[in-house]
Amino acid sequence: MSTQQPYTPETVEAGAQQYWAEHASFRAVEDNGRDPGREKFYCLAMFPYPSGQLHMGHVRNYTIGDVIARYQRMLGKNVLQPMGWDAFGLPAENAAMKHKVAPAKWTRENIDYMRGQLQRLGLGYDWEREFATCDPDYYRWEQWLFTRLFEKGLVYKKTAPVNWCPHDLTVLANEQVIEGCCWRCDTPVERREIPQYFMKITDYAEELLAGLDQLDGWPEAVRTMQRNWIGRSEGVELAFTVADSNEPLRVYTTRPDTLMGVSYMAVAPEHPLAARAAQDKPELAAFIEECAKMETSEAAMETMEKKGVDTGLKAIHPISGDSVPVFTANFVLMGYGEGAVMAVPAHDQRDWEFAHKYGLPVRQVIAPANDEDIDLTKQAFTTKGVLVDSGEFTGLTSEQAFDAIAAKLEKDGKGNKRTHYRLRDWGVSRQRYWGAPIPIINCDRCGAVPVPERDLPVVLPEDVSFDGVGSPIKKMPEFYETTCPKCGGKAERETDTFDTFMESSWYYARFTSPDNSEAMLDERANYWLPVDQYIGGIEHAILHLLYARFFHKLMRDEGLVKGDEPFASLLTQGMVLKDGVKMSKSKGNTVDPQALIDRYGADTVRLFTMFAAPPEQSLEWNDDAVEGASRFLKRVWRLVHEDARLPALKQWYADGARVDAAGLSAEQKKRRAEIHGLLDQAGRDVEKYQFNTVVAAAMKMVNALGQIEASDDPVFAEGVDLLLRLLAPIVPHITHELWNVLGHEQSVIDAAWPQADADAMVRDTVELVVQVNGKVRGKISVAADAAKEVVEAAALADENVQRFTEGKKVVKVIVVPGRLVNVVVK
Repeated sequence: MSTQQPYTPETVEAGAQQYWAEHASFRAVEDNGRDPGREKFYCLAMFPYPSGQLHMGHVRNYTIGDVIARYQRMLGKNVLQPMGWDAFGLPAENAAMKHKVAPAKWTRENIDYMRGQLQRLGLGYDWEREFATCDPDYYRWEQWLFTRLFEKGLVYKKTAPVNWCPHDLTVLANEQVIEGCCWRCDTPVERREIPQYFMKITDYAEELLAGLDQLDGWPEAVRTMQRNWIGRSEGVELAFTVADSNEPLRVYTTRPDTLMGVSYMAVAPEHPLAARAAQDKPELAAFIEECAKMETSEAAMETMEKKGVDTGLKAIHPISGDSVPVFTANFVLMGYGEGAVMAVPAHDQRDWEFAHKYGLPVRQVIAPANDEDIDLTKQAFTTKGVLVDSGEFTGLTSEQAFDAIAAKLEKDGKGNKRTHYRLRDWGVSRQRYWGAPIPIINCDRCGAVPVPERDLPVVLPEDVSFDGVGSPIKKMPEFYETTCPKCGGKAERETDTFDTFMESSWYYARFTSPDNSEAMLDERANYWLPVDQYIGGIEHAILHLLYARFFHKLMRDEGLVKGDEPFASLLTQGMVLKDGVKMSKSKGNTVDPQALIDRYGADTVRLFTMFAAPPEQSLEWNDDAVEGASRFLKRVWRLVHEDARLPALKQWYADGARVDAAGLSAEQKKRRAEIHGLLDQAGRDVEKYQFNTVVAAAMKMVNALGQIEASDDPVFAEGVDLLLRLLAPIVPHITHELWNVLGHEQSVIDAAWPQADADAMVRDTVELVVQVNGKVRGKISVAADAAKEVVEAAALADENVQRFTEGKKVVKVIVVPGRLVNVVVK
């Protein structure tokens, strides 16, 4: 069959993209009361790091977001879908060393290239809102907020043990240490004492925890991960006393019921007690030095060998008065609680292992309450139970003892109940160059002084020579030499830069007011926020998503936004796999999206990524399926472009685009019911963002339309109309072109989402499968409202069915309305 025009994706897609650009089709404008009934919809996919090239994970992530945004637009909502660049970070420094180019130049060239790649995919972004986090106009406001928080006491500087990467010469957050190594370069991490700035995320711990219960649009897995990271616990803070002094040794425990079983204490290597004891103990001093090279992440603490040295000091038990030895141990962190723990080897496995290693007593004080097995020669008994050998508390349950021991300690002035959080304050200082400068001036007379608002931004020098050893701005007196804003004396700028998670913690809000040079945010933020749909990988569950929630509350308390949470709904898309494993350069199993787009067109790539798997599940790459997606689009193209059909399709629209249901034949009604049934199912699936089944429905619709022979059949014309609108969010270029070919003045992006006609799905007749003893033997067509007796008679009268019932006794006939008839014979 001849066609008027072949499908050439490159031409079709260039034409659609030119139309969108010329008409600013995706420019988002606040309604400002013009249409108060119109809902807004802010759709955002996590912005990329400008590494230089899109990978298939990017393509999937951004296609999912674009399909959602286009679908919501077709529902009549006012949609914002912006894009920008998470531009600071270590890879730019690594590239600078490798290619002998300044990080800024490398980054901006990558942004220009990747912007073109995103545009080639046909992603409907409001590019007028674009920014990169390395733009001074962006990080200026981050610096401004930091100075406000500093003045409010929500930012402080302290010397603390940190995870230090000796390769990248920078501090890492606990979350950035993976199995003892730097998350970026895989170098083993060390522990060092470095002065740095912290933000008091712990002040918001309870609100961050409680807020998770309101985030119904988030996956439960992400909420659970955040709950565990915040780690709220109820316990008792109590004080032992260092023997031969009145010095308290404070600890926190969630198991005060085990207090009478303490057989030793353990303090962090940095604890003042350890430092004093080491002055005349060379073995202890050497151990403390060894611990200084150890990393501080909890994961490493769990897996490393537990080691310690006796300090020679004794601690006095707050209730029994017994004295127990004080060890320095590598598993105790100074930054957690008071840097000391009470050890109960009988009822804590870590304490048990340490006690066995160093020959320390194991005192049982909890007995099983429910006949659980207990063998303290093999392992600790960690279950709660009934107290034994615990003086006045013997016989109490663990729950009763919690309150009784807490009350005793409180009465004696030696302890009290306390809520504790696992969450630590956020260390935001980084000893690297390519980041936003921390806006603090250090003065010998005045101390740390925030940079005045009039002097912001503190601009990072971009024309630098980068050798990778430390930060170049630490070697640039023209950057760090300055005067104190308070006293006017000589002073130095802070040369540390912000953790790059600072920039990504508020970018979603800046997209609402990107052109405001006078304020961080304006009233437009309260129009657009919260983000209605946020899309990104589950690997960001703790780091980015927790920090963004924290930042949102900081901005709220500064009067910049009104809501409590930044993201109403969260979709965590699955990974892209090939041969069952995640695509990665190191495995050599990557697929270049640009080559695919050049070969098949962006719509084919979009269609495959939406059809291959539901968004939240992993997608297995399949070259044959990509070919299949391409063939399907050619079929859709031919549906419209066949010589005999195109004039009739245009005429149908000219005649008002209506279907006279009363004038349809039985066959036409059947075909129309099938098409509307498929659309109805697709409509329900798209609400759940199950785009793979939406595509499957569209494919079945194409099959149904292909069986209609008459060129002027109104059912065909209506079906094509519904099909193009159904596919428009997923394959926007080809549907844009075909919609125009059909004579529409309005672009398909502004057409309404197709709705199934309930009346069309009511069939005059239904086709039923007929089984004999459970095996299919025929099909019958009966009136949709036919009585059971009529259906039974039709089934028994079917010629093929009679071949299997002849000479046999019909025991019973089972009718499943609308589906099948089963004839049971003997």
